[in-house]
Amino acid sequence: MMELRNIQRVYLIGIGGIGMSGLARYFSHLGCMVCGYDKTETPLTDALQAESMQIVFEDNVNLIPAEFTQPDEHTLIIYTPAIPKDSAILHHFKNAGFELFKRSQVLGLISQSMFTVAVAGTHGKTTTSSLIAHILTEAGKDCTAFLGGIATNYESNVLYGKSNIVVVEADEYDRSFLTLYPDIAVITSMDADHLDIYGSHEQLTQSFQMFASQIKAGGKLIAKQGLPLAHTFTSYTIKTEAADAIAHNIRVENGSFYFDFESGDTVIDDIEIGIPGMHNIENAVAAIQVALFMQVEGEVIKQALASFKGVKRRFEYIVRNEKNIYIDDYAHHPEELKACIASVKKLFPNRKLTTVFQPHLFTRTRDFADGFAEALDMTDELLMLDIYPARELPIVGVDAHTILSRMKMQDKHLLSKQAVIEHVQRHQPELLLTVGAGDIDQLVNPLKQALSHVE
Repeated sequence: MMELRNIQRVYLIGIGGIGMSGLARYFSHLGCMVCGYDKTETPLTDALQAESMQIVFEDNVNLIPAEFTQPDEHTLIIYTPAIPKDSAILHHFKNAGFELFKRSQVLGLISQSMFTVAVAGTHGKTTTSSLIAHILTEAGKDCTAFLGGIATNYESNVLYGKSNIVVVEADEYDRSFLTLYPDIAVITSMDADHLDIYGSHEQLTQSFQMFASQIKAGGKLIAKQGLPLAHTFTSYTIKTEAADAIAHNIRVENGSFYFDFESGDTVIDDIEIGIPGMHNIENAVAAIQVALFMQVEGEVIKQALASFKGVKRRFEYIVRNEKNIYIDDYAHHPEELKACIASVKKLFPNRKLTTVFQPHLFTRTRDFADGFAEALDMTDELLMLDIYPARELPIVGVDAHTILSRMKMQDKHLLSKQAVIEHVQRHQPELLLTVGAGDIDQLVNPLKQALSHVE
């Protein structure tokens, strides 16, 4: 059994991932030597290097530091399942006799002796877990947190708390969340996804059932109203049907969302949420319920929600002036796209919406082409990029046209990244949205500059 208190050296294979980088920062904060490999240099790997971590971008075993030559009780090797199975560095550590741990296993080890709040769901978990961590921090509960995005309030994806509370994002990919045994669990959604791993929506649902069954004795399960869970849970909703926790009287005032909250005898009126979107109000309702279970006062919750600045790439305003609005979002599933586009159009109903979308994974495109077409038909103009393959090889007959051919909307274009920049520079769209989970984030700064440049 790995004893984390003995660890002095950590090597992360795939250190640049959002979850892996959080662990890298955590162990660096503890004073460990932290090194790693990733295939691509990004602003996040730049930040890790600035924090004194050694990172290489070539899959070459000769670049592994000498301190990681022999396995011992002071050395921890962590890998992400997204790393290709033929990785030379991955095989080096396996062949040298090291015990390798997935990121999720290490999260399980860290959290096993702590009061654990785990947020699961096919979408919504990053914002919800970030909201919970922010509320607890503002309430003086000083939690540790491992988040799936960069929380703007802290400019980090990890918080270092001194209390015995940890907030973790429980990832369903590769059944990773089954390493966690939470005291409080939230399930935001159980839509079909990751069918390359699960095979069917039914198998995915069964994994969520297993996750729910792992809540500690006396623990709490909070779940969106209507989810097919066999366990007793506290339900939440922003719809009109009855639930245990409800947001109602939702309105937009001066460009900000407000709502009233009710749960049992607890009523919190006129809550301003520092991030826009109906889906984020739903996430906030779940976060409020967690905070109430943890004895946080309603007025403290209200103040924390108003001061929450959001998460990078979660409905993030890049440009906001009288002429141009530009929002960037991580949405990469049809349901996420529908929620995101609907929220943009609710906020800015009189502006033409130009959406730039990059499909993520060939399998997801194949499995949900009709859903993507339906969601993207909600926009006014579509600039489509090619599929970002991530860990996959191409699938014959599956490409961006798989979605485009199913769409009813006519103002749609398949463009390269450079062509998208040129289109935006030329047409100066009044309302621009970029969405996707691949490397579309590389377009954010060029598009920001393009909007400010008029030929």
